[in-house]
Amino acid sequence: MTRKKRRLYMLVLALLGLGTATALTLTAFQDNLVFFFSPSDLQTKGAQVKDRSFRLGGLVEDGSVRKQPDGVTVEFRVTDTINTVAVSYRGQLPDLFREGQGVVAEGKLRPDGVFAAREVLAKHDEKYMPPEVTDALKRAGQYKPAEANAAGK
Repeated sequence: MTRKKRRLYMLVLALLGLGTATALTLTAFQDNLVFFFSPSDLQTKGAQVKDRSFRLGGLVEDGSVRKQPDGVTVEFRVTDTINTVAVSYRGQLPDLFREGQGVVAEGKLRPDGVFAAREVLAKHDEKYMPPEVTDALKRAGQYKPAEANAAGK
């Protein structure tokens, strides 16, 4: 075996090892990746997220929060002012959860089109809005900065 062939074999083995490591890493990440969608994104990409966990963000629609008779389940709608998604959550909502406020819910879309949230995150002050929600509202042309909201009230 010539020196040139030995180098070539070493290079091929190194590339094969690097490719295997990359494939294993990407496979491990894919199981842990959680994508974010706005209600409008969900309308266009709903089939892609079937049976996958993802985050849904937007504003809690005014007048949509309803507590079920079991006392544990809460249903509400999340909107980006263009589209709306019904959300069902079983558990205690964060203290800052309110109608008209930004929210991010993590869970799965059920076959009936209701988003079954297993975790609900509410914004933590009146000026903060999750960046994903801000981006979704900007894309929908409905974004109003906190200062403009306060001045408009």
